[in-house]
Amino acid sequence: MNSSSPGDRVRGDAITLRPATQADYFFMRRLYGATREEEMKQFPFDEFQKQQFLDQQFGAQYQHYQLHNPTCERNIIEKDGQAIGRLWVDEWRDQIRLVDVALMPELRGSGIGTMLIREVLDRGARAGKPVTIHVEGFNPALRLYQRLGFQHVDTNGVYYLMKWDPLPDVQPRSS
Repeated sequence: MNSSSPGDRVRGDAITLRPATQADYFFMRRLYGATREEEMKQFPFDEFQKQQFLDQQFGAQYQHYQLHNPTCERNIIEKDGQAIGRLWVDEWRDQIRLVDVALMPELRGSGIGTMLIREVLDRGARAGKPVTIHVEGFNPALRLYQRLGFQHVDTNGVYYLMKWDPLPDVQPRSS
């Protein structure tokens, strides 16, 4: 994000955003693995197989994001100078897309994600643009998005397209 967005407004909580660099690749890979920890318990993989699978999956996701979101703002979320997550946002002509938001497991439920997503929603409201995100229907974060006002507008495989609209439905006045 630019210099006037979430990182600047939440410095009092020691939460900042900074642009991701190639040096963050291994942190982002570890973060990706942490986001799939519960799911991985369902597979009969040994530790080596699990790491190979997650490496392949993260590499594919990383390339997909690079290809399909070339203008994406790729930010690392930091708390007290330590990387704790990532927030990737892409602004298009007609919407703002939350490409990816992830926090390390020990910080989920702490309010950090809610705070950062609200900042993106504020950005959408200022721009008069909806904010969208794809989320798996079984992802626990789905409840957070619903609580923040996102609506399920489409389904693509296991992914729900969720949309938050800054413009409330205007009902015609009856005379």
